Amino acid sequence: MPSPLVSIVVLFHNERSAEEAVRCLKALKNQTIADQIEIILVSNAANGSALKIIGDERNDPRITLIEAKENIGYGRGNNLGAQSATGEYLLILNPDNRLEPHALETMIAYLKEHHDVGIVGAKLIFPNGTVRDSYRSFPTLFDIFIKRTALRHLFPRRMKNYLQSDQDPTVIRDVDWMCGACLLLPRSLYEKLGGFDERFFLFFEDCDLCRRVWKMNLRVVYLPTAVANDNEQRLSAGGILSFFTKKTVRIHTASAIKYFWKWKGVALLRY
Repeated sequence: MPSPLVSIVVLFHNERSAEEAVRCLKALKNQTIADQIEIILVSNAANGSALKIIGDERNDPRITLIEAKENIGYGRGNNLGAQSATGEYLLILNPDNRLEPHALETMIAYLKEHHDVGIVGAKLIFPNGTVRDSYRSFPTLFDIFIKRTALRHLFPRRMKNYLQSDQDPTVIRDVDWMCGACLLLPRSLYEKLGGFDERFFLFFEDCDLCRRVWKMNLRVVYLPTAVANDNEQRLSAGGILSFFTKKTVRIHTASAIKYFWKWKGVALLRY
């Protein structure tokens, strides 16, 4: 097969995410440039039942399945998939995201036309039609804390600035960072950056990647003309009490500590 234009890494880890991955793959096969893609499925310690759900998808010549025998985390899992990528562009895509037919072509066209852009992220739409807040300002420790407590009601302007909830979701614009659910960038840039920082098992690796892109004097752009349908479940959702009951919230907290320690010179305060 000729070299693909874009390599797409989709990470799954259990039966539910395998089912979502199958729907994600169907959407990818309906892309207007479906004949120019390769898909790298990464099984993050998925069991036999999850692999059975993937089933015949493995027979598609555009699809490569890589199996990690243990749960190696989000960043490391995507890095593992990216090692097998051969496309000019690399798309990091969550299994619960389903790209609309023109989305991938639209994202690639934008990168080709704007050489000062490092990353573009699609508009993510929940099943009820609302737009996911996938674009945000770089956080401070205070932002993360008040978002999970009643203090968010005492600092509404701060929350609005952090979540960018006052921004028009239909307008193309530069953003500090975008969630890693659907990110496109040149593969050469991803490799130059060393991919995701594997010190983050889950969460904040996308924020960290975007900060490093900005540090290279390249822009991160929210591109609402490219649309993906997204699952409404948020792994990091929950208030401060969920720290004691929800494992993903504790992982989110641990990643936040690592993020702020890494960027302590620039990320601790913002007024």
